Order: sequence, then C-alpha cells, then structure tokens
Amino acid sequence: MKPSPRRTCLALAAVLAFLAGCSTSVAGSPPAVTKVEQTFSAPSVTPPAAAVTSSSSVPSASSAATSSGPSAQGKVVVLDPGHNGGNSSNPAAINKKVPAGRGQTKACNTTGTSTNAGYTEHQFTWDVSTRVRELLAAKGIQVVLTRDSDTGVGPCVDKRAAIGNQARADAVVSIHADGSNSPGAHGFHIAYSAPPLNAAQGEPAKRLATTLRDGLRSAGFATSTYIGTAGLSPRDDLGGLNLSERPAALVECGNMRNEAEAAVLSSTQGRQRYADAIAAAILAYLA
Repeated sequence: MKPSPRRTCLALAAVLAFLAGCSTSVAGSPPAVTKVEQTFSAPSVTPPAAAVTSSSSVPSASSAATSSGPSAQGKVVVLDPGHNGGNSSNPAAINKKVPAGRGQTKACNTTGTSTNAGYTEHQFTWDVSTRVRELLAAKGIQVVLTRDSDTGVGPCVDKRAAIGNQARADAVVSIHADGSNSPGAHGFHIAYSAPPLNAAQGEPAKRLATTLRDGLRSAGFATSTYIGTAGLSPRDDLGGLNLSERPAALVECGNMRNEAEAAVLSSTQGRQRYADAIAAAILAYLA
C-alpha cells in the first residue's frame, strides 16, 4: 500500500529526532581519563616538529626564535631539568648514595633551592626545560627529558647520566638555578666535567659549555660574579657530568637568592628569555 504524504513526513521526523538524540548523547559523554603517576618516571621523549603542541602552561615560542637559526634535523638532545617536585617529601630516596664518578658516591638527588619568596628551583627548571623542548622540537630535533613531570622523585644523578648515554645524545644540557647567600652574588655560569674522563668530556663538552655561555651572554644575561671565570666553571664533583659519555654541560641560570635576579627567574617573560637563549645555543652547537 502506498504510504500517505502525511505518514511519510511523520516517519522522517521521528528518524531525525532519534539521530539528534544520539548526537547529543555522544557529545555530552567524553571518555574518562585516568592519570597514572610513578615515583621514578620514565624519560619523556618529544618527537620532532608536527607532533609538538603548545599548552596553556607552556606558551608558544616567539616567531623570531622559531623561524631563524640553523636546522639540526635528526639530532638527539637530552634536557635534564634539575631536582623534582617530590624530592622534599621523600628524604630516604634522595639521600641514598649512588655512584658519582671519579670513585665518588653522592646523594641520589637534592631538593634544590628557591627564591626568598618561595619560588622553587624545581619549578623553574621544569618550566624552562619544557620551553626549550618546544623550541628544539620545532627544528626537527628529538628531545628526551630525564623526568616527565614536576611531581615525582629523582631520578638519581647516575640515572640522569645513563639516560643521556642510552639515548646517544648529541648534547646533554642540565638546567638549574643557584642559591648563594653571598652579598651581591649574581649571574649565570656553565659547568662541565674537568679534567675529562672520556673523549666526549673533552673538546665536545667544552665547546658545548662555551656555546651556551656565549648564547646566554648575547641574550643579555650577566656571567657569574662568584663562581667560575667568565661564565665557565670546570668541575670534577658533579655526578651527572662525570658519568656522561656524551657532550654534557650544566647551566646554572642565575642566583635565586639575589633579589633582582630572582625577579627575572620567577617571571614568565624571564623564563622564556632563558629558554630562547639556551635553545639557540644548542642549535648553534649542533650546526
């Protein structure tokens, strides 16, 4: 029997209503997300370029920083954000003795320092490292972080060095800030392992340290008035540098206990300036 036009319209309306109801249900019921945290996190690996997205906590790099400079596609860089957010509440774990090179043992890790206003070093190093990661990944570099959040514990200094070695990194850069109470102490310095224990700790590490020094100085940051000479500080007591088999350097970005410098270290604009300078120096080293 041929359906009447009125019956056909009613059937069509019912189908449309059903489809609209299904659409509303799907849009209103997103899948649940479960966050899993570990005490010692696996290193975070950021693939190059297109896979990198910005987040609200890590602003996109300035166009000047991302559109200029040499390309280093295919290179691997390990960034080591100093300390970790859970260290202070886990003293047994971070005080455990681990190998530190040159026959030494040292504490697994430390809590780091802070500004007099309470902004912590671990917050600073994590923020700057993620900014540097974004800048380098935009240039086609594979970036590995030695920790994947700012809420965990460690890793220990020997594990941090092992991450760089296992990644066969072209450069390892550890990011820190200092905490000297010496009157007037301010400025950045770059540490590297000396005397060298292997070939990578020789000319390559010294060149990496010097390039980082030159990059930060060119960006307007003052060299340290209280450690090292002209912004360079050869060290034989830093486990992460002693145990590295890849070119490695440690950047102490400034003194968090100096009032003027703390204001820069604590500001979003200041942290982006540090990140821009460090990323540009790493690119120059890899060129």
